[in-house]
Amino acid sequence: MDRLTLLQTFVAVADTGGFSSAADRLGLSRAMTSRHVQVLEDRLGVRLLHRTTRRVSLSEAGLGYLERARRLLADFDDAETEVRGERATPRGTLRVNGPVSFGRAHLAATLPSFLVRHPGLSVELTVNDRVVDLIEEGYDVAIRIGRLSDSSLIAKRLGTVAVRLAASPAYLAAHGIPTTPNDLTDHTWLGYTYSTGVAGLRFTSADGRDAVVRLGPRLTANNGDVLTEIAAGGAGIILQPDFILGPYLADGRLVPVLPDWGVPDLDIHAVHHQSRHVAAKVRAFVDHLAECFRSPPWDLSPPRPATRSTR
Repeated sequence: MDRLTLLQTFVAVADTGGFSSAADRLGLSRAMTSRHVQVLEDRLGVRLLHRTTRRVSLSEAGLGYLERARRLLADFDDAETEVRGERATPRGTLRVNGPVSFGRAHLAATLPSFLVRHPGLSVELTVNDRVVDLIEEGYDVAIRIGRLSDSSLIAKRLGTVAVRLAASPAYLAAHGIPTTPNDLTDHTWLGYTYSTGVAGLRFTSADGRDAVVRLGPRLTANNGDVLTEIAAGGAGIILQPDFILGPYLADGRLVPVLPDWGVPDLDIHAVHHQSRHVAAKVRAFVDHLAECFRSPPWDLSPPRPATRSTR
């Protein structure tokens, strides 16, 4: 019994919630459908489904295996299309994940034209600021900002974004204006929960001097927009990317801190699963983002003195 048929049967049972309905979908008998799932469970050595006289439900192992099975079946369909020499038309549902602030400020603006360009596609967009597991959580594409830690993913760099120190005029009037990176240790630091570099911030001055400062935040938040609002209220100093700081700097709610010192820029990537046959919907979306961000709309001027970091 081939493994592809076993996967197709398991996914059909999970999707329909029963052996009879799955059998109807697949054109098999109920007994054969049940047999396929049993063979798969025996092969794996785990129970994928809980069975009662009234319903069928996924076990914990089945929940984890289901997304992997769907991914394998999708890859098989894409491979068949490639082998037949056809140029696949993007179709189906594209599941995208991105950071909250970047999603609101820039990712959302790319979607209307993408939907017009690809009428056979639907998009499910989820925004949050944690690093999601694409396979476990069933995403096709994710937007990552900063250093990439998962080498098993294919990454397309979409651009870079500058990050800056900023504080409210009221905070600086009350606590003084830092003139060197070391002065930051005497100030209230507002930290981003998911940042990996706050323990040792590396600065470069306009004339080429380097400094490393270790800072401990008095307050942390897991979203850049929220953290920036707190800073605008006079609570302390933040380090945030231009696509968040731009409106605040433009209207004066925040002002730059240490403008003659910079920290490395952050890379922005679209990442997706490794596969010899990238799904047409994934390729279409990544290419669309690269086109939209060819001239980054988040750039502020004048440019900062720091050079872009090597990733």
